Amino acid sequence: MRCVITMEKTKRRWGDRKDGVLLRDLDGMHFITPLIYPNRCDNEAYISETIDLTNINAYLKQKNETETEFPYTMFHLIVAALIKTITLRPKMNRFIANKNFYQRNEVSASFVVKKQFADNAAEALAVVHAKDDSTLSTLHEDLRHQILDCKDTSKIDSSTDSMDFFNSLPRWLGKFIVWILTRLDIHGIVPASLIETDPYYCSVVLSNLGSIKLKSGYHHLTNWGTCSIFCIIGEKSKRPVFHEDGTFEMREMLDLGLTIDERLADGYYYSKTIRLLKKLLENPELLETPAAQEIEY
Repeated sequence: MRCVITMEKTKRRWGDRKDGVLLRDLDGMHFITPLIYPNRCDNEAYISETIDLTNINAYLKQKNETETEFPYTMFHLIVAALIKTITLRPKMNRFIANKNFYQRNEVSASFVVKKQFADNAAEALAVVHAKDDSTLSTLHEDLRHQILDCKDTSKIDSSTDSMDFFNSLPRWLGKFIVWILTRLDIHGIVPASLIETDPYYCSVVLSNLGSIKLKSGYHHLTNWGTCSIFCIIGEKSKRPVFHEDGTFEMREMLDLGLTIDERLADGYYYSKTIRLLKKLLENPELLETPAAQEIEY
């Protein structure tokens, strides 16, 4: 699924893309970096973080006392937390294309929806759009519509439909057309109809491996598209949490794995970003505030 937060619009200038504004005031290091390290997949950094689910579980129990049609889930909270985090930490919403830095016009989060839990079941690419004033409640409603649409076996999203079309062509022709698209991708001029549900044209891609009983881990980025962050959600489990006096208690914990394009910012910026994400998840009531509203962390 893909989430999008609209940023303040500015007049488009020469060098800007339809999905991002060219950053013209970079320091020397960030100007040089994409010139000597042009590929996103060659510049991955992996960050692992563990989240205490005590407050999340209590919050979900309370929220779902009145929400029975489409209950809130941990996944919904993580989507909302990532959206708010990226909104408040704008360097996380940058991307590098054709050796240039761009600030994305919108914040987006995407993931794949399995239509059925079966080996041969189809998958769909879902998209949710949000705004600076979006909250957990408004995102939850958007997620509900999109997820239900994706699970409809009679519907096919536009990106999947395009891939099926290319696959139906003679192999040489399909390869040639895709090669042309990779050239257009470098310059940000791939037809919107082909990529409107492409997860790799968003701020962050999420993969909920915990839903299929797998642990968190690393996932690569791609040179195709503009996505600079990939988030893996692992399976939750109970683990000992030790106190200063040596005693411990068992709590339900969750591991997140984030792969990021290390060219976007420095380690200190990433450290504060992860601290904000953890603060939001372990205090989920903060997700009820608008995405662009600052919080202390």
